[in-house]
Amino acid sequence: MHAKAHLLRPGEVLHKDDVHIVERTEKENDVSANSPLISRMIVRNTTRNTQLGDQVEVASSGAKRSKGLLGRRGLPPGGGLWIIPCESVHTFFMHFPIDLIYIDRKYRVRKIAKCVVPWRLSACLSAHSVLELPVGTIQDSKTEAGDILEIVDAPLDSLVEDRSDISRTE
Repeated sequence: MHAKAHLLRPGEVLHKDDVHIVERTEKENDVSANSPLISRMIVRNTTRNTQLGDQVEVASSGAKRSKGLLGRRGLPPGGGLWIIPCESVHTFFMHFPIDLIYIDRKYRVRKIAKCVVPWRLSACLSAHSVLELPVGTIQDSKTEAGDILEIVDAPLDSLVEDRSDISRTE
């Protein structure tokens, strides 16, 4: 029997009766037991029928939200970071500019900020979370305030080893 996957929305609670054990294939298990895995998300703009990213990481713990993109040299195309919950960010000590998309609990875009350079502050008090994306993502996807986004789990084969050390500064 196969259970339908469900993306846990902000504010939803997972109950023990909702948890199902899923066996993984050999390919999915072919990752070193000692290496952490990073879950990736696909972000689409359903209003414009465009994709913003297919390898967006989630920062939902205090430590991951605090660290954000600090220490990285850049973001690959399709990459990004979804910080949840979050209504403001800074780019102090960053080495590259980013696009920011603030969204509310219903995934409606509340504010966009293009090409935010290092040493800046940005906030949107009506937002529940923020997407940090490569510069040009907002323009390429034609995303505007008021658009609706869809954020879903990427396929299981997109679970990858945490190799962020290779994209970080020394």
